[in-house]
Amino acid sequence: MALADQDQKMGMREHWKALLIVCLVSLSSFQYGLDFGIIGGLQAMVGFLQVFGEEAPETPLGWNINAERQQLISSLMILGAFISSSTAGFTAKYFGRKMSLWIACVGVFVSTAVMQATTQIGGLGFGISIFTYWVSVGSLVGTVVDNFAAKIHSRNAYIMPLGIVHVIPLILTIGLFFIPESPRWLATRMDAAERALRRLRPAGWSVADEMDEMKTTLAAEARLQSSVGYRTLFENPIDRRRTILSVLGLTTQAASGAMFVISYGTYFFEMANVGNAFENSCILTGTGVAALLFNALIITKYGRRRVMMLSGFTVCGISQLVMAIVYTIEPGTQKTGKAIVGLSVVYIVAYNALISTYAWLSGGELASQRLRSHTFGLATALGFFGAWLTTFTAPYFINPMKLGWGPKYGYIWTGSCVIAGAWIWLYLPEVKGRTLEQIDEMFEARVPARKFRKYQCTGHHATLDEKPQVVHVESQSNHGDGSEPKTSTVNVTGTEI
Repeated sequence: MALADQDQKMGMREHWKALLIVCLVSLSSFQYGLDFGIIGGLQAMVGFLQVFGEEAPETPLGWNINAERQQLISSLMILGAFISSSTAGFTAKYFGRKMSLWIACVGVFVSTAVMQATTQIGGLGFGISIFTYWVSVGSLVGTVVDNFAAKIHSRNAYIMPLGIVHVIPLILTIGLFFIPESPRWLATRMDAAERALRRLRPAGWSVADEMDEMKTTLAAEARLQSSVGYRTLFENPIDRRRTILSVLGLTTQAASGAMFVISYGTYFFEMANVGNAFENSCILTGTGVAALLFNALIITKYGRRRVMMLSGFTVCGISQLVMAIVYTIEPGTQKTGKAIVGLSVVYIVAYNALISTYAWLSGGELASQRLRSHTFGLATALGFFGAWLTTFTAPYFINPMKLGWGPKYGYIWTGSCVIAGAWIWLYLPEVKGRTLEQIDEMFEARVPARKFRKYQCTGHHATLDEKPQVVHVESQSNHGDGSEPKTSTVNVTGTEI
């Protein structure tokens, strides 16, 4: 039986083992957000500041942490994520997927134990720099944990939340004993690969056919990789344009200033004296998660990239500007505090619903198919750099020991949002509803960005008006990597509208 026929006859119920394995391994993604949620809140805890900070009677908390330490704590998390994501391909290739996850779990156990035990900032920085390995969505849980722990005015205030960080790695460490290694990684050892595949597939599945297809695919990938390098991204004008669009499309996330809110939201609320900083952070993170879930429901039908991202930067820029103006006119009042919280909620909803997901999509969709892995790798690296730059510089502006701008920091991000929005308006193509082949054709034809949406493809590609059956290069987990589309063959006369 052909694999395509098997796919049609067997669904999620038959592949329950593979689904269960995916659910287990996806817990690793949860860890990254948990890290950010917890570490971001620690900087606004009196118990944490008593150990790593200093008394500051002029601040709302009576305690503060100097900007240099603050820069290290948050920026080293980003640096650790960048280094680990850059080396993840190496470890996965040479040690296997399971062993890589085990190594990551051990790293979390060790680094968290160091942070719980130490009272020296050097030990804290070392632990955080290797603390984060995998991408995640657990920030809300971390923020809620911090909200309850913040009421404790001792070292336990931060030791207890850090203890929560052990839970997911412990589950993964045990669960990994019961799942097979990736058959693709075992492909050079055919017997082991076949045994792993049989553990994954339901009874009656043609494992031999899938093994043959896997060998063919791996051989094709090896040939492609041998002929492609990072220089190839810029060798001809078409690939160069696609590379620049992909990289800038993804890195627009940093231009919104979101990492400032994600990394320092609770501390920002405390220093702005808005009241109930931890509870407000829970509200902020919760509404952000709700925005992501809502976006997942509409992205396929309504997700026009240019419209969504341009709208997102408009809302983010305006909310930052109004926040800065309100605080400049009347700082420290209850009315201003409520306005800051409300505008922050509007900001994070706009970012999560209109910018974040679509930036990742742009990074994956606009890259050339044969150069996608290299282009997306470069875009991800620069995206991490932008996030690191934001987290490293923000304390200089918001910490009372430095400039102490507080919400007036929004003036800078308003300008950044204007620049990003202008770039999207002028240069970002609209590719919603297009197959990968149609996107290739439009770039080959050097279609201007503003004409992408209504352009009629020639040859065997169908136009949007004829509603071809397509598979979008979309990922709800914000990774933006594409899959081979299914297209309809229609003869159309190519005209440019």
